[in-house]
Amino acid sequence: MYSITYLLRCKNNVIDIAITFFSIFYVAISIDFIILTLNGFEKGSIYVWTIFIVAFLTDTFAYFTGYLFGKHKLIPKVSPKKTVEGSIGGIVGSTVGCMIFGYLFNLDMIAMVIIGSIGSIVAQFGDLFASSIKRYVGIKDYGKLIPGHGGVLDRFDSVILVAPFVYYAIRIFTK
Repeated sequence: MYSITYLLRCKNNVIDIAITFFSIFYVAISIDFIILTLNGFEKGSIYVWTIFIVAFLTDTFAYFTGYLFGKHKLIPKVSPKKTVEGSIGGIVGSTVGCMIFGYLFNLDMIAMVIIGSIGSIVAQFGDLFASSIKRYVGIKDYGKLIPGHGGVLDRFDSVILVAPFVYYAIRIFTK
């Protein structure tokens, strides 16, 4: 409610208002796919973890691979520290993680490879999308709750896009 009051009282341009409202719906609708995944499938309580495995392993492996081997910048104007090598490491890490998860829970391995690899690309788009919003509004971090970190939303920017992808991928593979 405070956000709406602030927007109406202050002199903001149309783009600022559009970004604010888009962000609210973007987060709310995308996060709803976590609930849909949990409740929408027979193995929903297992499949829901795939969302987080893809997002978090992509972030983790991209970071460490980029740190150790990164030479070629991915999109420096949006996110100057991200590298092509890190991006590839994120895809590999997510795919292997999904394969291990699929093996442990007897899930369709072809589905897990596709979800892990394409889901990693989707996760990276989510991260880059959030970074471009931060660049546009001129902030470095979304919050200060986690010191030295981009904020809580920074942990979930990739989850926000991965959740709908995983939901629809599982719908396709479980028919």
